[in-house]
Amino acid sequence: MEPHTVLWLFLAAFGASALGGVLGMASGIFIVPILTLLFGVDIHVAVGASIVSVIACSCGSAAPFLKERLTNVRLAIVLETATTLGALTGVLLIGIVPTSLLYGLFAVILVLSAQQMLARRRERAGVITAPSKSWATTLRLHSAYPDRALGRDVAYEVGHVPLGLLLMYGAGLVSALLGVGSGVLKIPAMDSALRLPIKISTATSNFMIGVTASASAGAYFVRGDIDIDIAGPIVLGSVLGALAGAHLLMGIPAEKLRIFFVVVLLLLAVQMLASAFGIHVS
Repeated sequence: MEPHTVLWLFLAAFGASALGGVLGMASGIFIVPILTLLFGVDIHVAVGASIVSVIACSCGSAAPFLKERLTNVRLAIVLETATTLGALTGVLLIGIVPTSLLYGLFAVILVLSAQQMLARRRERAGVITAPSKSWATTLRLHSAYPDRALGRDVAYEVGHVPLGLLLMYGAGLVSALLGVGSGVLKIPAMDSALRLPIKISTATSNFMIGVTASASAGAYFVRGDIDIDIAGPIVLGSVLGALAGAHLLMGIPAEKLRIFFVVVLLLLAVQMLASAFGIHVS
């Protein structure tokens, strides 16, 4: 592989992972189109490289988020069980449900998620009174995070855990059926159902996507879909990009982060709706 190609792969992965790190989304949703459209990489090899980049992105941002106490690890473990079950169900349904219908449904879900996130702009996330016998209280999921703007720790309570588990199951299901990262659905679910602060949702989603990707990386490696020449610079760029994204996230005001995520949701909704009609847009 030519040195300049390696450099461009590195830069592409760096940019995609920095953006993914800020939004709490799998960088693969950006990596796959970049590799297939700009570099002419086979789709299977591109997906394999994106799986590896997601793991690298999650690992790269894990340390800064954990250090800043933005990741709710207990909550991530609870939610990941539902996401994994949904992904396994989706694998079994591949080929049964029409792809065009799924793309259209996904577009509708993204638009509704964006609308819900906009509706919560003026609410104080995490400020709820959880019943003493709620799932979140029993599982000790409530926590606190440092707010740099206020200069103190802000306590938050986790909302409706059963609804959150149901939405996480759906996120894993749709993710497996469409081959997209479930982070794009996890964050709206955590925002609307669990009523988490947007930065907690983003950091916890970053932690979860690495676990989900690790489950399928071995299968891609065995099938020979992971090209080391391509995956190498992608991984290096992903780790550094994730670190940059994590530091950007900590400095971005929550309100601007929410608007940024809504814009990305709407752009993805347009892309998915176009795909439902057979129009492929980058």
